[in-house]
Amino acid sequence: MAEHESQARASPDSPTPIRVMATGVFDLLHLGHLHFLRQARALGSELVVVVARDVTAERFKHRPIVPERLRVQMVGALKPVDIAVLGDEQDYYKVVETFRPDLIALGYDQHWNEERLASDLQARGLHPKIVRLPVLQHDLHATRRIIGRILSLYDIDGERRDPSGAEPSEHSAQSLEELFEGPKEVR
Repeated sequence: MAEHESQARASPDSPTPIRVMATGVFDLLHLGHLHFLRQARALGSELVVVVARDVTAERFKHRPIVPERLRVQMVGALKPVDIAVLGDEQDYYKVVETFRPDLIALGYDQHWNEERLASDLQARGLHPKIVRLPVLQHDLHATRRIIGRILSLYDIDGERRDPSGAEPSEHSAQSLEELFEGPKEVR
């Protein structure tokens, strides 16, 4: 069965299957991602996850460390995920048209405007409910925080920094902004 032909599993509470869609970059998988996907999966009987293409991630967030083909495989292997697919590079809504979810779950930090998203989808004859999920209150719940923590512990050569607080080597990144330079579009 092709991944887009998968049938939604009916939950014990609902006689009608509910397809939920979640999207994200999912670079450097971490507890925040798993929390988000578990929450999204709990909203329905099937979870379709759209993993952002490298070019899309770079346009909206940053250049991914892990390439798209590996990110979609890792996300697809997670227990809450029924289907993992790469998004469309040109038309972000094409995958929504393909899977026709009943509900779209947005992460707390995703830059989608719910009203605009609903309007754009309605113009295409799609009417999923849109839900914004809360943040996981944890120290390392975001990729940037994990990278920041690594940068605080190691210099660019992979050497552990002096715990006394000595200055980093000349090769160390000065800030996260140096790692994530580039235009950021908000949608």
